[in-house]
Amino acid sequence: MLAAGFSLRLGQPKALASVRGASLLKRMLELAAGLRATRIIVVVPRNASRYRLEASGIKAEFVVNLQRAQGLSSSVRRGVAAARYSRAVLLIPADLARLKAREMRRLISRWRAAPRRLVARRIGQSGGAPLILPRWLFPKALGISGDAGLRELVRQLPIASLVLVDLPSAAFDVDTTVDLKIARRTY
Repeated sequence: MLAAGFSLRLGQPKALASVRGASLLKRMLELAAGLRATRIIVVVPRNASRYRLEASGIKAEFVVNLQRAQGLSSSVRRGVAAARYSRAVLLIPADLARLKAREMRRLISRWRAAPRRLVARRIGQSGGAPLILPRWLFPKALGISGDAGLRELVRQLPIASLVLVDLPSAAFDVDTTVDLKIARRTY
């Protein structure tokens, strides 16, 4: 779970923003726990004691991203490195306010049917997060840079290595105060 961003446009840590009495991070942790994940790894900024409090009652590992000024890719690299012995890693941003468990189960089901493929949310002709990255792509993921995350890696994959899944509930993320107000009104 990616929760180490600066949240400059929102003006407060996105992961800790409250929607209907629970933080976005708490909602995502509960969703991940409901999926019966083998491990839940949360990439957080330094001094993240409040993030740990949000995980109360949920077994989660926290890894600190000391290089978060390098952009989203630094959090992706940190999360992938922490999951290095796993068959695959499911990368979920913490700010997906409307993400539905049934859609995540569909994503996981598609990966189980093709475990050597990267399975991602369809965004136009390409894919994005949430996504499941198989272990054979970990070295490439550890080499990404900038704020685009895995977008370029996904675009460069041959179509035979990629499965795109429609996840309408993942299309809305909280980036600004307007987004947060919308999430609070419509969640």
